[in-house]
Amino acid sequence: MANPLVCVYDDGSTKTPEERPLAAHMLLSVLSVLLNVSVTCFFLAYLVALLLELSRVRWTIPGRFVAVLLMMSVGLLAHVSYLFLRVINSPTGNSSGLLSSWAEWSLLLALGLAICFLIAFIRRPDTIISFYFLPLVLFTIVVGTQLGSWEPFARDRAADVWGIIHGLMMALGTGAVLIGFLAGVMYLVQSRRLKRKQLGGTRLRLPTLETLDRTNRQALVISTFAVAIGVVAGIIMNLNQTGKLNWSDSGIIFSFVLFGWLLVASAIEFFYSPASRGRKAFYMTLASLGFLLLALFSIVFSSHGVS
Repeated sequence: MANPLVCVYDDGSTKTPEERPLAAHMLLSVLSVLLNVSVTCFFLAYLVALLLELSRVRWTIPGRFVAVLLMMSVGLLAHVSYLFLRVINSPTGNSSGLLSSWAEWSLLLALGLAICFLIAFIRRPDTIISFYFLPLVLFTIVVGTQLGSWEPFARDRAADVWGIIHGLMMALGTGAVLIGFLAGVMYLVQSRRLKRKQLGGTRLRLPTLETLDRTNRQALVISTFAVAIGVVAGIIMNLNQTGKLNWSDSGIIFSFVLFGWLLVASAIEFFYSPASRGRKAFYMTLASLGFLLLALFSIVFSSHGVS
């Protein structure tokens, strides 16, 4: 059996690890690590990043920003590598689809939330948004591991273009609702801080009310459009597969309810401005989260979520 650590060149010559150039040796070492990555790898990376951020409550640590950035980068690299390996290692003769299980979709959602946090963290490293984002990322990963035993969808359905669009857009809408909820909670906390003149100092700072309000509005717009596209894609997918829609399915019903509420919430957000924006933002995002949880619960435990 050939040694995988020996380089074979076009002219037939070989080089052992000791004779190989340093850059090539380092590249192969990194690849060997990534080929053995597991959920535990990126979970621990995100957890260390959260612990580093929580340390700002008591200590001022030089280089904390670089350390958190490094751990998030390592976590994202391991996260993406894990999902990529799930795709390329899927048996060709298997009837299950690629990235078509609830566990994998939970990990994809966690990946999206982690990327959103990293972008926001780079833009405002002086805030404590990690206190809100990273626990949700870790929780979503845990949910994914608990759903690992659930059967994935069939390959013919997962490979369908409209099915892929439907799944991706509904996942994007779910992530946007969660981000909007976090922005609403942080808005309420910051608003109460301002009223009590307790801003938390430089180590426990939250984004400004204007930033949180803008984030909430953008998340609401993105979630509305994403869910709209997802619902339309789901309708076309069902019509192509069965020629009809099962309107009695609770998953379909609550998907339409969620979309209807997001439309109403968008209208209220942009056309009605009460005096207490913080209270309104919190109640709106809390209601959106409630409708989202109802929709997800009805989808997971109905024929729509397992067929």
